Amino acid sequence: MGSGLDVVRWGAGRLRVGPWRGDDQVAYLAPVGDGPAPTPDTVRRAVAGLADRGYREAVTAALGPLEAQGFLLAGFEVHERLHLLARDLRDLPLAPPVPLRRGRHRDRPAVLAVDGRAFSPFWRLDDAGLDEALAATPTSRFRVTEVDGAVVGYAVTGRAGRRGFLQRLAVEPEREGFGLGRALVLDGLGWLRRRGVDRVVVNTQEANQRALALYEQLGFRRQNAGLAVLRTHLS
Repeated sequence: MGSGLDVVRWGAGRLRVGPWRGDDQVAYLAPVGDGPAPTPDTVRRAVAGLADRGYREAVTAALGPLEAQGFLLAGFEVHERLHLLARDLRDLPLAPPVPLRRGRHRDRPAVLAVDGRAFSPFWRLDDAGLDEALAATPTSRFRVTEVDGAVVGYAVTGRAGRRGFLQRLAVEPEREGFGLGRALVLDGLGWLRRRGVDRVVVNTQEANQRALALYEQLGFRRQNAGLAVLRTHLS
């Protein structure tokens, strides 16, 4: 797969699996987007298979309550909770005059360097993680912004039918507060609206108050049902 993950069937269920951020000791598990929520039996079979492959731990994608149920019943525990926010696309504020352009393959090292400085170690993307963000939806938009020729921020926005997703947003910490994140988000929202999307969602860690404030300033509203990343030991 282009995202570096495999789709594997265990019993009647399917999951996307691969190493977490390039760590061959930690497995990443995510439900297949068009499939049913994993059952406890599917998760237990997956855990046994991953242990046989030599993994010592497993972490999940950010899961909603229904998706998480099978993992929790199979022994996973909450590692970190996230806010889920959503907004419709009927009215968008004006974007600040920040120059943006399409992200290219040659931008990847600079983009990942910005990502590494913007996020704590657990949340930082590696090359495979960026692939996963770009491939998580049927159509995606990869945009960057530069200052003096250096990439200082980027965003990945995804579309699946009439649903929109802000998959990733990162700005160089020393460049925060100059409208770069706002411009990147609004660029993605405008792209989604032009393609018939009427609702977009984003998630962020509960501790990431700067990101939460930005999204709420742009009209996103917290949803009652948040998300959680789950984790388990496989030994």
